[in-house]
Amino acid sequence: MGTWDIGPFDNDTAADFSYRVDEAPVEKKAEVLRTSFREVIETGGEYLDSDLAVEAIASAALLAAQCPGGEPVTTSYGPKKPLGVLPEELRPAAVEALDRVLTEPSELLELWEESDGEEWKVGVLKLRGVLVGS
Repeated sequence: MGTWDIGPFDNDTAADFSYRVDEAPVEKKAEVLRTSFREVIETGGEYLDSDLAVEAIASAALLAAQCPGGEPVTTSYGPKKPLGVLPEELRPAAVEALDRVLTEPSELLELWEESDGEEWKVGVLKLRGVLVGS
């Protein structure tokens, strides 16, 4: 995975995911995000692949951008097309997915712990906070 910074879209996998979001019809964009959350959640205690984790974080960032206190996704690596209004009922799944990303065994967590893990983790927890409304 090519990674150049700690943001949700600062890696090749998230940039590719953005393209998939853009290619989905407006009425299906929420389902693309829902699927990314579900794939992470369904790993349970099994090893979580970093690509799945990255897509869930990118999805959470897109959802959080529509929440009070959320930051807009302005990077050129994010989706280019409008998402429409995303359903609030995605928030609990997003929070659960983020919690799973930050729980061993998680490849992405392991990779970040080898470098700037704390700063990356703070960013993920900030997304989580926006999604739970705190």
